[in-house]
Amino acid sequence: MTIASALRPEVLATGLDAFLVRFALTPEPAAMTAARRLADQLESRAPEGVCEIAAALVSVFVRFDAALTDRAGLKAWLETLAQQTAQGPLEMPEPSRRWTIPVAFGAGEGPQLAEVAGALGLGEEAAVAQICAADLRVLTIGFAPGQPYIGLMPEPWNLPRMAQLNPSVPAGALVVAVRQFVLFGAESATGWQQVGRAAFRTFRPERQPPMPLQGGDAIRFARATSDEIAALADSPDPMGGAKLEVLR
Repeated sequence: MTIASALRPEVLATGLDAFLVRFALTPEPAAMTAARRLADQLESRAPEGVCEIAAALVSVFVRFDAALTDRAGLKAWLETLAQQTAQGPLEMPEPSRRWTIPVAFGAGEGPQLAEVAGALGLGEEAAVAQICAADLRVLTIGFAPGQPYIGLMPEPWNLPRMAQLNPSVPAGALVVAVRQFVLFGAESATGWQQVGRAAFRTFRPERQPPMPLQGGDAIRFARATSDEIAALADSPDPMGGAKLEVLR
């Protein structure tokens, strides 16, 4: 359970037809959990007129149709719901879906695994074991189409971003910083450290749906060899070996 005492939610006007419910200015674990819980509540019982709900790491964007709802009334309702959420209990809601995604770790697929493991005071094998044993969630999707921010790892994994930007990591790169992972759907620059690579792609416009991951999805990483990832990338499997389990 995360601690809710420091959370001070705000409901901020965003243009004429939207509000931003914000729990913090920085990515605190409690605020991330609160945002995910609020998004789940809104998605399950949104008031009439709410037409878009988009969760970020510590906030939730809520857009409404002004012809179908009362702006002041919706703001008051969101303020009450946000305060109730901030008071806890702050545990991640039970996931409705779980993904298992094969990843090759270390060597050419994760060139900074040794550096990450050293910062944790672990060997590479122990660091990979912790990653694969972690019960992770898609905290939000953003920055690029379908790109997930996945967390949270235990507190020792609160690793800083690199001082120098890595100008390019490949599609499928699994990178880590600040207790979170990002799984890149395309080649990208990053300030996070690459520990592995998957054949799974988080965005393919020709696939239905083009962005398979959803906020709140449970994630497990399964260790694979570099050859297995290469074979999955060349196979007709559109999911690169990733398996989806519907839990409820």
